[in-house]
Amino acid sequence: MTQHFDICIRGGGIVGHTLALLLARDRLRVGLLAQAPATASTAPTPDVRAYALNAKSRALLESVRCWPEAQHATDVLDMQIKGDDGGAITFSASELKVPALTWIVDVPALENKLRDAVRFQPQIELIDAPQPATLTVVCEGKASLTREEFGVDFHVTRYPQHAIAARLSCEKPHQQVARQWFSQGEILAFLPMDGAQGNTLGIVWSVLNARTENLLAESADDFCEQLMTLSEGCLGKLCLISERRAWALQSAQASRWVGTSNGQAWALAGDAAHNVHPLAGQGLNLGLGDVEELASVLHDRAFWRPVSDARLLRRYERARKTEIASIDTAMTALQQLFSRDGNIWQTLRNWGMNGFEHSGMAKQWAARQAMGI
Repeated sequence: MTQHFDICIRGGGIVGHTLALLLARDRLRVGLLAQAPATASTAPTPDVRAYALNAKSRALLESVRCWPEAQHATDVLDMQIKGDDGGAITFSASELKVPALTWIVDVPALENKLRDAVRFQPQIELIDAPQPATLTVVCEGKASLTREEFGVDFHVTRYPQHAIAARLSCEKPHQQVARQWFSQGEILAFLPMDGAQGNTLGIVWSVLNARTENLLAESADDFCEQLMTLSEGCLGKLCLISERRAWALQSAQASRWVGTSNGQAWALAGDAAHNVHPLAGQGLNLGLGDVEELASVLHDRAFWRPVSDARLLRRYERARKTEIASIDTAMTALQQLFSRDGNIWQTLRNWGMNGFEHSGMAKQWAARQAMGI
């Protein structure tokens, strides 16, 4: 017999699992439509992604007891950002008087924690097809089919870049420093992994579309040679220890984040609602911010309001759209600034970086915003 849930979550990634756990604490009956386990013939390739999670996201995941062990969540104590003509910005946890600027989290480790927690939560039922519910929350990612089913426009602006992700081992310890280089319209990020004494890096390299296929096809040695040149050999010899994965970069926002379709109330969250450029590492932080806000709005509702109440859902939409719009605007402006050719643009952006480095309170404010403080 088909069961009626308070909330049906379509999408079993990090955002969907976290939302399910938050809602279950309020004794709501949750159906979680997660991806079916892979069979031997369809086994997925190893996930090479790593996320930079800020203090707000850490507190949220700790509240549902799903923060990974130390070796899978590396404290970032310093951050170094370099431009293409002498521009440089540095951030230090000690100067800001915080335990870490951010944490680099291994995606499979976090996903395993969330799956284990969901399995032992009696208020959550894993389902293999959409089920009737008072509210449906869509957390399916940027290619969401349910969003299309509900007739929501997804306004996409494509960047002329792909992101390439991989794992590297480095000759020298990373010393818990995250590093980023802007060069000729491309952005390379080194993310420290495997704990305080680690010498493993997650990389995210935003490259021009025309170069993507060649970089993926290059030998491991040639690929690492380019990375060593771009990174000025700061960590010594680099070795590729994973496959390379690539995806197109885009900025996108859903026209509506909440609504009704055929009498069914729904809300969007995470990449199903918005996409931003990864240059500041805010993607998953924004998705977790969505589910925290939605869970908070539903938690604080008057006892007589159902979870499908339109006023509640609009309150969630307004709060999140405002923050996402400002961040997306900033990310797009930075991407465009660093992709422009010409000596004038190069001088302007590096002058701006050096000015920001010495801006005092403005720099501290920006750092604390990024940390979710």
